[in-house]
Amino acid sequence: MALDGTLLRQIKHELEGCLIGARIDKIHQFSREEMIFVLRLPQPTADGARSVKLYLSAGADSPRLHLTTSSFENPKSPPMFCMLMRKYLGSAKLIELRQIGLDRILHLIFETRNEMGDLVHLTVAIEIMGRHSNIILVDENGRVIDSIKRIDDTMSSVRPILPGVHYTLPPAQNKLDLIDTTPEQIEQALRTGKDVPLSKALLSAVQGVSPIVCREIANYVFLGNDGVISEMTPDHYDRLRFFLSRVIEMARDYTGTPTSVIDARKKPVDFSFMDIHQYGGTMFTRTYDSYSQLLDDFYTQRDNIQRMRHRSADLLKTLANTADRIARKLSLQEKELADCSDRETWKIYGDLINANLYSIQKGDHSVTLVNFYDENQSEITIPLDPRKTPAQNAQKYYGEYRKADTAEKKLRELIEEGQQEAVYIDSVFDALTRAQTNDELTAIRTELAEQGYLRHKGNTPKKGKELKLKPKRYLSDDGFTILVGRNNVQNDQLTLKESRGRDVWFHTKNIPGSHTIVVSDGKEVPNTTLHQAAILAAVNSKAAESSQVPVDYTLIKNVKKPRGAKPGMVIYVSYQTAYVTPDLELEKRLLVE
Repeated sequence: MALDGTLLRQIKHELEGCLIGARIDKIHQFSREEMIFVLRLPQPTADGARSVKLYLSAGADSPRLHLTTSSFENPKSPPMFCMLMRKYLGSAKLIELRQIGLDRILHLIFETRNEMGDLVHLTVAIEIMGRHSNIILVDENGRVIDSIKRIDDTMSSVRPILPGVHYTLPPAQNKLDLIDTTPEQIEQALRTGKDVPLSKALLSAVQGVSPIVCREIANYVFLGNDGVISEMTPDHYDRLRFFLSRVIEMARDYTGTPTSVIDARKKPVDFSFMDIHQYGGTMFTRTYDSYSQLLDDFYTQRDNIQRMRHRSADLLKTLANTADRIARKLSLQEKELADCSDRETWKIYGDLINANLYSIQKGDHSVTLVNFYDENQSEITIPLDPRKTPAQNAQKYYGEYRKADTAEKKLRELIEEGQQEAVYIDSVFDALTRAQTNDELTAIRTELAEQGYLRHKGNTPKKGKELKLKPKRYLSDDGFTILVGRNNVQNDQLTLKESRGRDVWFHTKNIPGSHTIVVSDGKEVPNTTLHQAAILAAVNSKAAESSQVPVDYTLIKNVKKPRGAKPGMVIYVSYQTAYVTPDLELEKRLLVE
């Protein structure tokens, strides 16, 4: 996942079309490495907007530059660098965007007046270089005014970034510029380079392309694989030159497509300026109208996932500890149950002793008797307690038998309860991994508190005051409403209270997932809707990334909840099973809210 030089070129071209002539209205710095320029446009956009927000980030994990519609919370006191930028760039007019070759460096040239009233040009240099990323303000003489991250001699002896230092570009890389070269030149560089996989060789030889683009080229050349240079045949080189010419044309003529790659869990994985086919059916792609929309949506989703992961960390820890405790307890109980398998031996010992009381004396340590339960009438040696009479020894073995028999019945009950609890915890974990909002997290937290796994906190609704969280709502191609629960409590609500007898109920077979209901309104549900509902049940389950997922479905009247069962746990009869492959694109298309 990297914003390469070619994609930055596309962003530059896109921003030039709307920002040239815009004036800075406000500047905000809401974190140590992130800024927002609010720009007044020279003329309103098609939707009537008179200003836009330009987002700039020098964060090591997500350096970038694009327009954004997101809102950010500003600190009570602006940082010093923010105050400095306001001082120098207040009401400045953007007159030019300049990229340095296909390096990931973009210069924003602003026209403003200095303290003497003279017209000057100041440059905001956005350097997108991983952990070396920076936002630098440079004066008209090419000297650094300041930067969002100062680099002194102890951090870099080659290129310090400090106030008053002359601004220099990073050392140039010995690579071919993608838009100023030909496929034949790239081919020659590959032939004379190291014998490594094609994608790696392209990344080393060509400037302006990210790993995902190099892998896409190799995927096309090797028809789904990535072979080393020495394995390439003339046909491979023909395919390489053809595909490279297409990539160069897209980069040079701005004809690419803003594309993001997401996995089955809707997690953003990567992005590019071209269509991506290297993942086959394991990933999905989404196209956008602009590169700013692509980056804004991609990083908003990614940041939201990271934020949700952070906020759900305590829940994950609770579930992991609970699952581990249940597993240990089940292991001990199953071991004790195995020990109870000898109980019939204790009964046989007692019966044989009682049948031979006349031949056993108090003080004997053991006795060898004919086992009349054995069809071969074999002899068996029975240990005895010499302090007990023969009858007392018999009663001792009968007591062991009754104890083991009672223990076995109780252990089987406890093991079944433990297994059901393990299934329940797994279902909560599945719901937690699919939670996308704070309300969903709060609902899961409330559920765990009510089940005794968490203590009620001040921000957790008490029982009877649950959040009114709506289920996911879909509309099938036949016009039928399909409802999907977001957690176990909502699953119960949908299945047991809100559904009617002719509605159709779906759930992945023996796999944690959401209850899925097709609202029939008394009508016959067509096969197309049944198939789409089964796919939605698979998407909203732990098997979302699998294929050929078994999904059981039946009329809602056939679904019952056992007395005392955990939330979301039901039993059902008279069902059918469909085998479907989760389809994220279908899920997106049918989703209403």
